[in-house]
Amino acid sequence: MKKLKYTLILVFLLISFIFITLSSYANTISNDLSNNFFRLHILANSDSEEDQALKLNVRDNIIEYMNTLTFSGLSKSEVITLVNENLSKFQEIAENTIKSQGYSYPVSLEVGNFYFPTKIYGNISLPSGYYDALKIEIGEAKGKNWWCSLFPPLCFVDISAGIIDETAEENLKANLSDEEFAIITSDDETVKFKFRIVEMFSK
Repeated sequence: MKKLKYTLILVFLLISFIFITLSSYANTISNDLSNNFFRLHILANSDSEEDQALKLNVRDNIIEYMNTLTFSGLSKSEVITLVNENLSKFQEIAENTIKSQGYSYPVSLEVGNFYFPTKIYGNISLPSGYYDALKIEIGEAKGKNWWCSLFPPLCFVDISAGIIDETAEENLKANLSDEEFAIITSDDETVKFKFRIVEMFSK
């Protein structure tokens, strides 16, 4: 009886150790990714075809203006400062785009820390968690959203082929550890397992 009791205790301790180890690993990766990204998040008024098209028009005009600013070479905090300095301009662009398309939806802009579900951008997958972001809400903001990364700068590359280019990859590598870069870009089954661990504990 005592042997069984000790065996159960050892099994419990082993499971607890594994759980704590995985949790610590997941939290470290999740926090590091959160600290190393600043995202642009645009939410459509609804899922109607018209509202989704309007969201993309707002996105295109916002990105076009952002291309006139200097994001390259800036740190995350500098990018956030630059975005905050241009919030009124982003607001103006979004409102003018909406009006030019014949709509009267209000627009809300906010820089903050928000929860994101798992998101895929080209060949990059970011696990769910809290990330700093510029959030732009159109109307009731109940439609499908669009996102990209202002830091590292991925908003300014063409991902129509579903894969980010070499410059964007270098931007990621420069700001992430090898482990973090592998987790969000690799198709290796071991890495995918790690990604699922990060997802599981982030929820």
